[in-house]
Amino acid sequence: MEEFLQAIYQEVKSDVKERLDLRRNVSDDDVYEMIIEILMEQERRVYLKPSEKVEILETLFNAMRRLDILQPLIEDPSITEIMINGPENIFIEKEGKVERVKLKFSSEDKLRDVIHNIVARVNRSINEATPICDARLLDGSRVNAVIPPLALQGPVLTIRKFPEKPMSIEQLIRYGSITKEVADFLKKIIEAKYNVFVCGGTGSGKTTFLNALSNFIPKDERVITIEDSAELQIVNVENIVKLETRNANTEGKGEVSIRDLIRSSLRMRPERIVVGEVRGGEALDMLQAMNTGHEGSLSTGHANSTKDMISRLETMVLSGAGSLPLEAIRQQIASALDIIIHLSRLRDRSRRTLEIVEVVGFKNGKIELNPLFVFEEEGEDANKKILGSLKRTKNKMISTEKFKMAGIKIE
Repeated sequence: MEEFLQAIYQEVKSDVKERLDLRRNVSDDDVYEMIIEILMEQERRVYLKPSEKVEILETLFNAMRRLDILQPLIEDPSITEIMINGPENIFIEKEGKVERVKLKFSSEDKLRDVIHNIVARVNRSINEATPICDARLLDGSRVNAVIPPLALQGPVLTIRKFPEKPMSIEQLIRYGSITKEVADFLKKIIEAKYNVFVCGGTGSGKTTFLNALSNFIPKDERVITIEDSAELQIVNVENIVKLETRNANTEGKGEVSIRDLIRSSLRMRPERIVVGEVRGGEALDMLQAMNTGHEGSLSTGHANSTKDMISRLETMVLSGAGSLPLEAIRQQIASALDIIIHLSRLRDRSRRTLEIVEVVGFKNGKIELNPLFVFEEEGEDANKKILGSLKRTKNKMISTEKFKMAGIKIE
């Protein structure tokens, strides 16, 4: 903002704050109208172009009632991630590329105010005693915040945005993440109530893929979703219950974990349970739910491959039930999971499905995996975009009982 406009901006801001101090329970519309009114008063003594009035109006309203300089970034649909490393270092991800933007907060305190505003809206808190917080925006975007003393260069805020409409299987096909053959197979395994686990690294598209898979869930089923921060967008199911964890209060009381929610969900007559992401001991509860009649359940986890996901699940279960022998844990995993889907972000920044494997069972102390689809790279085009797709392996699917019970034919 130019120096002349900055001076007008500060005058309008001062007037608005002075008048707001005399009123209570002011709505967003009241603030917006008040800014317009004061701008009109300013215009009696100094000429402002329409574009300049709009700039002052939007900037001031964003600073007072929304997310300040971040608001235009939040509203830009082409931006998928916003990363703030202190008040002066702001980066965005756009079309798979990370770039720095010229915006900066007026002070570290202003950035802190924005963080507090975000977490307070979802009934969470962040302070020196609990300097890390996961939250979400009202549009479902995922938020992670870390403040000093843990963040050494000032408050850190990371916002993962999601599209207004959840990604469909048809879009995944168009983007090359999967093929039509794979989509048809996934539709059948969801309808036949196979337990599916989606794994991959950070930013590989696990939540997006899970949303797409959920479109195959029959509309007449009762579904319960369990998440740290609610971000799943399951829109085609009417009988849906969405549960979200709660952090402990300042006295260390009132925490509700994913484990608590999974146990409670079993009393809600679910036909399917969808756990947004498992990271620890709740993996045991998820597996037990899958093993006790809640077939067709879905979940995600961080891993670099399908085999790595099995190892990570073993570690997670051990953290939740250290007294269980490893062999019993592996048997639990083998009997609970049916299909594991591995996603990854390749060197050209594209998100692809690299592998779909069947969990066959437990034999000779090991969990047996049967690869059904594997990504085959076929080179690069002129723009260095990776060419390739998922290819069907020669392995036949072994566990076909659920298809038969659902009356679904499969080749």
